[in-house]
Amino acid sequence: MMFSFSDHAIRRSLFGFAALAVCVSNSVVTSRAADEAEVESSDAAAVTFFEAKIRPVLVQHCYKCHSASAGMSEGSLLVDSRDGLRTGGDRGPAVVPGKPDESLLLQAIKHADSDLRMPPKRERLPDSVIRDFETWIRRGAVDPRTETANAGPKPPVDYETGRRHWALQKPVRHPAPKVKRGEWPLSDVDRFVLAKLETERLTPTPDAKPATLLRRLYFDLAGLPPSPAELSAFLQKIESDGVDAALSAEVDRLLASQKFGERWGRHWLDVARFAESSGKEANISFPYAWRYRDYVIDCFNDDVPFDRFITEQIAGDLLPYDSPQERARLLIATGFLAVGAKNLDEGNGFQFLADVIDEQIDAVSRSVLANSIACARCHDHKFDPFTMRDYYALAGVFVSTQTFFGTAVSPANRVGGDPLPLPADAGQPVLHQGISAEQVQKLKDELAALKKEEADGRAAVFKAIKEGRDPEGIFTLRDALRIFWRSGAIEGQLEKVSETGEPLQLTMGVLDREKPIDAPLLDRGDIHKAGDKVPRTFPGVLELDCESPPPDHSGRLQFARWLTHPDQPLTARVMANRVWHDLFGAGLVSTVDNFGMTGEPPSHPELLDNLAVRFVEDGWSVKSLVRSLVLTRTYRQASTFNKAAFEHDPDNRLLWRMPKRRLDAELIRDAMLAVAGDLDLSRPVGSLVGNVIGDGPISLIGLNPKVPADLDGSRHRSVYLPVLRDRLPDVLDLFDFAEPSLVTGARETTNVPVQALYLMNSPFVRERAESLARRLQSETDNADEQIRRAFLLCFSREPDTDEFTLAREFLASDSDPTSEESTNQLASFCQSLMATAEFRHAD
Repeated sequence: MMFSFSDHAIRRSLFGFAALAVCVSNSVVTSRAADEAEVESSDAAAVTFFEAKIRPVLVQHCYKCHSASAGMSEGSLLVDSRDGLRTGGDRGPAVVPGKPDESLLLQAIKHADSDLRMPPKRERLPDSVIRDFETWIRRGAVDPRTETANAGPKPPVDYETGRRHWALQKPVRHPAPKVKRGEWPLSDVDRFVLAKLETERLTPTPDAKPATLLRRLYFDLAGLPPSPAELSAFLQKIESDGVDAALSAEVDRLLASQKFGERWGRHWLDVARFAESSGKEANISFPYAWRYRDYVIDCFNDDVPFDRFITEQIAGDLLPYDSPQERARLLIATGFLAVGAKNLDEGNGFQFLADVIDEQIDAVSRSVLANSIACARCHDHKFDPFTMRDYYALAGVFVSTQTFFGTAVSPANRVGGDPLPLPADAGQPVLHQGISAEQVQKLKDELAALKKEEADGRAAVFKAIKEGRDPEGIFTLRDALRIFWRSGAIEGQLEKVSETGEPLQLTMGVLDREKPIDAPLLDRGDIHKAGDKVPRTFPGVLELDCESPPPDHSGRLQFARWLTHPDQPLTARVMANRVWHDLFGAGLVSTVDNFGMTGEPPSHPELLDNLAVRFVEDGWSVKSLVRSLVLTRTYRQASTFNKAAFEHDPDNRLLWRMPKRRLDAELIRDAMLAVAGDLDLSRPVGSLVGNVIGDGPISLIGLNPKVPADLDGSRHRSVYLPVLRDRLPDVLDLFDFAEPSLVTGARETTNVPVQALYLMNSPFVRERAESLARRLQSETDNADEQIRRAFLLCFSREPDTDEFTLAREFLASDSDPTSEESTNQLASFCQSLMATAEFRHAD
């Protein structure tokens, strides 16, 4: 039964029970919070205005091309810092405080100058946003961002200068340093960490409590909290065999679980900018994208070597196979190149192709190399050693590649993208229905008739013009659009079925075009200003002994081998750093997606080198790398705040403790389902997009009664929720899900009022609280035991004395324990636990 909150219950649950809410420790306060307290304006309202109205727009629309973290600075302009905006780029200061008329940024977003329009090639920002920027500048352009971007060397960066950059030198193994506290390290990783701490006269934090450590480990490796039974077994194992053996056994068990692939596959899906719709203006759904999602999860569970994993995603269609099932798997892998954002409203086919290729180059170079080669589309890269010739040499590889994304032409979609057929006997599930053979023939006949009508109409128009007659009314724009849209719909239906109407197994992916070609160099990236063709090859800054693209293939397979070559300095380093980030909350290189000149240098360069070398030597095994890191003494540290250490190293770059980390959106939702006993651990077949939404505009899904309003309606793990660009499920949207149009190795973490409102008012949260209450009642009718059990489920610990006393007072009632009033009160108690900071953080 759904419980309801009375005013009295609300007051008790939100105020009287507030002492039970375990707040985030002061230790989560970062140096940024301290820095932002010292802004040039003391007007807190002005800072609030910037954070609410200005920064989000800059992040969403400008950072991709004008930020140090992205490694891009079109026009030499950086907007991710106060100094960057005020210094400006090639044209001068972007913002002049107090002078809107002299601020180029305002002129650009107004589209007042045809040569200075931001965002480029897109509609102007809403008038309300422009007014906000004008108000902000007029009031002094208060900007609390005191950090200064690392601008790196002056452009241009030639190959020789680039080769001296630390990230472009091959990693080598370094001997572990000697340390004074020889009893503390458990591995060479710990020795590198401890040596740095000792150099700075800091000490590591003592080990976390076993229960805290287990909860951290479960969230990191499985994305779920441990059950009370699992916690009890772990503590018993420590008593009998010691913490080292107990932890090692637990790690091995979690690595062997399917939950590992669901957790770590999601990390890669962030990087792969996975989504199930095109985004941008049209935003059409991708009904076959879910196959790539499942492929990624399976690869992490099967511990597919990372070099093979990369090769399959870039050139799986060009690899040998020994069965239809393996062929299907390899074709699905290339979905990596197909799932990116696309402007399906683009009327120029050449521009659409150029943009798709640019997006693919950007995705590959950022995800694998943590560099943006796409910055060289319009000019030589401003900060990194990539030239326009590098870009267009690589563009030839992708222009020789056909991308299949499976959307049909419609009034909402100008660009049809064929789906990629899988082998008929691959055994892949099919979510769409077939049609009869008679219907197939009927559609073919209709399509032929439409094409004839179009040809006849065009011929009649040309004849009239030739004869000097007025062609108006002979073949109108309405006629052309009707034929275009109807033909697209028919072709979309026919692409889904065989000649006899059976539904085909389809996916997103790529294939080589029949005839590979080299791409012309486009002056300033303009498709109308094509220059000489650039032979297909790979960026010249890295001199690797690799095969060049052959004349009869695109060169994608050779590119994949170049990316994973033993002498490639970036690929292993970048992935090792990503794994470190996902376990320790920050990478050894904090700019995880930017290893270029404007990125941050590594905090522990020798350690990063060693991790990269070992990663390759261990067969590019992600599981082995993860295992080696979670079994370190560094990982075992508590998150205890230390004032002296914090003042010396506020960002914890020296790793003097483990950071407190807010759980990802998926983990918060999954934890609620798990503790409530509602979680379905099976893998669903397909997704909401493939099963219900199908191929169509996202703007219309609200009209479909089968689509839940919050895009959830499931008890499966959150990795299987629909990922629609610009229309995410509520829980993902509110708790900082990765932007699915961008390569995202590090998510933002916010703490805003709407999150608290969601935890208070969401039907999903209320239902989980009610389920947890019923679970507690089914397991014991003793109120004290229910309290203890609730804390173990939610926090992996028992309540302390004060918490226990408050809980008993809150739940005290003369009512029958099985009555609706008692159940509602217990559910309010459960929801209060789920709304605490402790529930959504890992220590």
